[in-house]
Amino acid sequence: MDAILQILRNMKIAQLAGPLLIILILTMMILPLPPVLLDIFFTFNIAVSVIVLLVGINVRKPLDFSSFPSVLLITTMLRLSLNVASSRVVLLEGHTGPDAAGKVIESFSHFLVGGNVAIGIVVFIIITIINFVVITKGAGRIAEVSARFTLDAMPGKQMAIDADLNAGLIGEDEARKRRSTIAEEANFFGAMDGASKYVRGDAMAGILIILINVIGGLIVGVVQHDLPVGQAAETYTLLSIGDGLVAQIPALIISTAAGIVVTRVGTDQDMSEQFLTQLFTKPQVLYITSAVIGMIGLVPNMPHLSFLLIAGCLLALARAMENRNKQQRARELQAAQPAPAPEQQAAEVGWNDVQHVDQLGMEVGYRLIPLVDRSQDGELLRRIRGIRKKIAQDLGFLVPPVHIRDNLEIKPSAYRILLKGVEVGQGEAFIGQFLAINPGRVSSEIGGTPTTDPAFGLPAVWIDAGKREEAQSLGYTVVDASTVVATHISNLLQTHAAELLGREEVQALIDHQAKESPKLIEDLVPKVVPVGTLQKVLQQLLTDGIHIRDFRTIIETLADHIPQNQDIDELTSAVRTALSRVIVQQLFPGENELPLMTLEPQLENVLMQAVQSKAGGGLEPGLAENLLSSAAQQTEQVEIQGYNPVLLTAPGLRPLLARFLRRALPQLRVISHNEIPDNKSIRIIAVIGGSKG
Repeated sequence: MDAILQILRNMKIAQLAGPLLIILILTMMILPLPPVLLDIFFTFNIAVSVIVLLVGINVRKPLDFSSFPSVLLITTMLRLSLNVASSRVVLLEGHTGPDAAGKVIESFSHFLVGGNVAIGIVVFIIITIINFVVITKGAGRIAEVSARFTLDAMPGKQMAIDADLNAGLIGEDEARKRRSTIAEEANFFGAMDGASKYVRGDAMAGILIILINVIGGLIVGVVQHDLPVGQAAETYTLLSIGDGLVAQIPALIISTAAGIVVTRVGTDQDMSEQFLTQLFTKPQVLYITSAVIGMIGLVPNMPHLSFLLIAGCLLALARAMENRNKQQRARELQAAQPAPAPEQQAAEVGWNDVQHVDQLGMEVGYRLIPLVDRSQDGELLRRIRGIRKKIAQDLGFLVPPVHIRDNLEIKPSAYRILLKGVEVGQGEAFIGQFLAINPGRVSSEIGGTPTTDPAFGLPAVWIDAGKREEAQSLGYTVVDASTVVATHISNLLQTHAAELLGREEVQALIDHQAKESPKLIEDLVPKVVPVGTLQKVLQQLLTDGIHIRDFRTIIETLADHIPQNQDIDELTSAVRTALSRVIVQQLFPGENELPLMTLEPQLENVLMQAVQSKAGGGLEPGLAENLLSSAAQQTEQVEIQGYNPVLLTAPGLRPLLARFLRRALPQLRVISHNEIPDNKSIRIIAVIGGSKG
């Protein structure tokens, strides 16, 4: 016995509730129940139906009550089992009087219908028709359509989740959660579609049960208990009607709850809040309704009191809503205006008057505010978060957040991108239109507003949404306004990555690496590798287009070379040599033979002499002009051939040539012989000379 008690203590009561309830329902169908227990169970059934209705009213979206299909099934089975138990008692003890089946059935058969058999039958039939024809059928149809639409929309929703995941807007956990929610929605509405059939069957069973009870009671009363036909008909009919009403009223409540749940649209408000805010907060609607009801009330022979009373109440409510809206607008205006400061405070100057310069900023015209407004679920905000995540994954550090504000001094559809308070990019975007970019191979031109792609400088045209498919068929690359701005921001962040890597970002990198390699950071930074030197080398790498994800190799290489050399260019060259595989992988992914450009031997000798004689100084103007002209010509030819333009040069020349060519030819990358891994071979595809032509 003690062992059994210990097992019961270890089991959670909540886990036993479901099985016990099912066993109880099945038991009521088999074993006879005394009238006292019937009263308790009928009262419990009514209480459960009210609880379900209140929960259904207060849910904010259907999945908040995901157990409702199971609840619907269990409550239906509970009502049917009570019908069976009460029918048994009515037929066995009905001849003893109206309270033979308990006080609840007696109350429903006498108090609700006044003991009148005809009224009872009519009321029961009306309630059953309302439940069966209107509420249950409508809720079932809504659940059926919702299940079908939810299943049809699943592939599109799954693709949207995959697109957000690939763009970096969400993580794996969020994507998994959204997929689970989609599956739960489909399962819920499918289960509701099936569970609604139980409610319809329950309504039909209620009609059949009352007919069977009346006929059976009449036979039992007359044949077995020798009651007069009239008395037997009246007694058993009233008891059967009371029994039917006790079951059908909770069924009506449950069906109403089902209809409320399946018709809910997911919002942050429950049904009561939606009902009040959407129906009774617009004074104009209330004024018009009050006038209509008042005019009807003035018609002769109309019930003036009721119509005029309702019209007056609506008028008072409209006045109250109008005053409330005025006060709310006044408070908003007052909150928007800065509070006047006392004269003494206005005369004082403090650090609060010094305006902080954002690392990254963006100013937009008023027409672009919907793209960046959180309350309007601005698409650009999500894209910027995805861009920052993508850059962090590509470059190896987290760029600062973009602070966005509106600017009424620029064009309504214009935007400006600021780096440390200085404009580094600007453009225009038109919400509702698409930018058709000409990649150079369109079959024919399309009408629209000519412009230039702000990110890459390609010719483009702003077109209406209706011309999108036509532009795509002509060979244009078509993007929406938010994509135009986001691509421009991404391009500028990549270009100015070195300027965005400040001391704070470097320290964050060091702290992040310390979690994985605490001993390395403790021994080398800042004891051997100063933070300032580390920052300058990292900025040089980013300027050359090399990511800094392999932070450990960078620190270890600097630690090996800093004791012998403090020159930033030399340290950067050493790090680049250590990262040679990374550099080649970025420039020539998956290739074993590297197609490279090189300098004429005579030109390379002249440049080496210039570097050595002037300690890395400038070039003779004529030589610089010819070098730049030849480099531009050969770079264009290499790009036409489909190759990535990369110049191979001596290690001592690489820093000078990289700085010299970067401004005019940003697409041309310069690497040294030391940066070619041993397992790679090279193939010279172009030679840059120092003379024109």
